[in-house]
Amino acid sequence: MSDPLASLPPGAPRGVWGAVMLAIDGKGEIDWGATEATIAKLCDAGVAGVYSNGTACEFHCQTEAEFDRLSELVASVAGKAKVPFQIGISQSNPRVARDRLRRISGIGAAGAQFTPPDWWAPSEDEVTRFVEGLAEAAPQMPLILYNPPHSKRRLTLEQIAALRTAVPTLIGAKLPAGDADWYAEMRRLLPGFSVFVPGHTLASGYAQGAHGSYSNVACLSPKGALSWWEQIRRDPEGALALQARIQAFITDRVLPFRARYNVSDAGLDKAIAAAGGWGNISPRLLWPYSSVPEAEIAPLASAARAAFPEWWS
Repeated sequence: MSDPLASLPPGAPRGVWGAVMLAIDGKGEIDWGATEATIAKLCDAGVAGVYSNGTACEFHCQTEAEFDRLSELVASVAGKAKVPFQIGISQSNPRVARDRLRRISGIGAAGAQFTPPDWWAPSEDEVTRFVEGLAEAAPQMPLILYNPPHSKRRLTLEQIAALRTAVPTLIGAKLPAGDADWYAEMRRLLPGFSVFVPGHTLASGYAQGAHGSYSNVACLSPKGALSWWEQIRRDPEGALALQARIQAFITDRVLPFRARYNVSDAGLDKAIAAAGGWGNISPRLLWPYSSVPEAEIAPLASAARAAFPEWWS
């Protein structure tokens, strides 16, 4: 297959983007200084862009004041580093999500990520009405659909294509991907549309037409995720072999925490970021959510360095 990136218009998201994560202090509050330092380190790593308020950033637990402060912090740090950034505006209340979009529309974001409202699963017409309302609230802002597996409203590729026609500022989506038939349908229905897939599937995803990842691999090691991205584009077979190692590490060393400690995906991302040691991040989550205990981080860090020694050389 030819380079999937060649089909994208200028400015469309591509490559490896790093998740902004919140540093939480011993009292359970956001440590803003440590969070700022971590954003700066992520920008310095050379990622294609950074994004706030995805799952790993615990958008579902932030107050509106915290959302505003974090958005301004990301804009300031990424702006100084000249790194593109996206702001997640997701909220169960669609009116609050729209207000969040209005508030960040002038801070220089390269896009706004959103989920469909999820307290009451919206109909297809309601999703369209919602996204049209976002576009009306910020006509110049590129929009990126975030539709993870646990969304109450999962959109098909055909529905996303119709939504793109209705709302031309919808330029991309973060999707869980699928099998070869799914990718064939994606290429047919969404030409020139930026499709990001889970970080640990990026090699096989890129080979079938995906354009990048909001990367959980970058949570563990931005350096490792970026070196793998380079390998994906120059050595596909080697990149697929590394993907198998990455997925084995996640299956054997990370996913067991979910059942052992009843933690969310955000808890897993924070744990591997703490183990990666590149930022000022602990595994702690905002109240009331459970996290991977601190005692697990050193063994996880040792396992990561044994599995991927080249990422820490």
